[in-house]
Amino acid sequence: MPIDVYISTVPFYAVIVSLIAVPFILFSSRIPNLREFWTLAASVIKFLLVFSLVPNALSNRVAEFTFFEISPNISLTLRADPFGVYFALIASGLWILTSLYSIGYVRGLNEHKQTRYFASFAVCLSSTIGVAFAANLLTFIVFYEMLTIATYPLVIHKETPEAISAGRKYLIYTLSAGVALIVAIAWTYNLTGTVEFQYGGLFGTVSLPDETVKILFLLFMAGVGVKAGIMPLHSWLPTAMAAPTPVSALLHAVAVVKSGVFGVVRVVGFVFGPEMMKNYGLNNILFVFAGFTIILASLLALREDNLKRRLAYSTIGHLSYIVLGVALLSPDGVTGGVMHLAAHATMKITLFFCAGAIYVSLHKENVSELDGIGKIMPWTMGAFTIGAIGLAGIPPINGFVSKFYIGAGAIESHDYFALVILLVSGLLNAAYLFPIIVRAYFKESNNQQFKSEANLFMVIPIVVTAILSLIFGLAPNLWFRIFDFGTTVAKNILGGIN
Repeated sequence: MPIDVYISTVPFYAVIVSLIAVPFILFSSRIPNLREFWTLAASVIKFLLVFSLVPNALSNRVAEFTFFEISPNISLTLRADPFGVYFALIASGLWILTSLYSIGYVRGLNEHKQTRYFASFAVCLSSTIGVAFAANLLTFIVFYEMLTIATYPLVIHKETPEAISAGRKYLIYTLSAGVALIVAIAWTYNLTGTVEFQYGGLFGTVSLPDETVKILFLLFMAGVGVKAGIMPLHSWLPTAMAAPTPVSALLHAVAVVKSGVFGVVRVVGFVFGPEMMKNYGLNNILFVFAGFTIILASLLALREDNLKRRLAYSTIGHLSYIVLGVALLSPDGVTGGVMHLAAHATMKITLFFCAGAIYVSLHKENVSELDGIGKIMPWTMGAFTIGAIGLAGIPPINGFVSKFYIGAGAIESHDYFALVILLVSGLLNAAYLFPIIVRAYFKESNNQQFKSEANLFMVIPIVVTAILSLIFGLAPNLWFRIFDFGTTVAKNILGGIN
């Protein structure tokens, strides 16, 4: 199917709307209800703008907006292609729920500097949509680094020594990755004369030495792999759990790490392309890193008593499911990897929301302290159970559907070791998540606190994301056409559309 590019300001408005909200949030610092109105209004408008792009994107009608041209073949341009719209739809949709949840969280704990918190959140979402709609590597790196800087105030929000140290580590890792990415982009432009994302890759018929291609690929992977949590570039992520729980949800389900794994798919499918990936064995390199990360992260999660850190290692492993699916370079594998971008988002944000609700209501942070809380917080733990079942790949939750397609992709490409990884990691997922459920429902609490659920601002988003995980497991194409996006992106990457 040929691509029809048309000029539209919608991608620009989708990026800018939450930036416009920032001064209103700042000027409303003494009126919390008004400040949070601006946050919610911007999130809803952003989502509606992105959602309006869905029909055209699935028909390969691509909206484009150019800020300005720096020089011939180099411009700051937004392009709402199917993959970008899909990622933007996930991020903008979950931002609504995260914003609502954040209101309950910061009020429930009487957090300090709430205005800075909401303003930084808004900048993060503008950056994320900019990453999603980047038409080329230059636009991508601008918004990618903007996201790094905007997230820093959220990571250090508590301003404890632990939080400051986590923020410093976060910046060291992510800014160093940015340098690697800039070098890779400059080198690519020198070799090809372009930085535009292209179906089938942008190297075309350029003939390069094997060593050059592999070094360039590793530079790109270092650049996007830090945020994607690919081992051994992952250690900033568990440390960043010093941040408030809604920030953890932002890091793990909505923006930061999803931007990283989105970048991995962009590099594989739109910079190098499937033919070059196979010819130079780059997909094998990616497969090894992904498989190693999935298994080791799951093993590390088993030993963590802190609930958020256990979930952080779970995220590291599950991001590499996406990488694994794409590394298979088969239609079902890529479809499954792309679908897991959405599946993991709804499941993992549910689990982090649950962890935050437990902390606000009971001030419990460790798995060993959760005995009997299923009776105290039935809605929260019911949602947690749905998310945990889905992450383990058990039907009918959406995690099963995406893993099923990755498994089918492994069979298509005759990479049967990938099936072993999926099976072993699924068992490990159950091993580190199901004991939490057992503690919650089948052990008696020694705690005499008989507090109930967290406030409704928190419980409602928890229930909604859990229900979405269930609905999209039963009907992946309902409303947001997740399956259609998965197959369309797979066809675009593997079909060499131009």
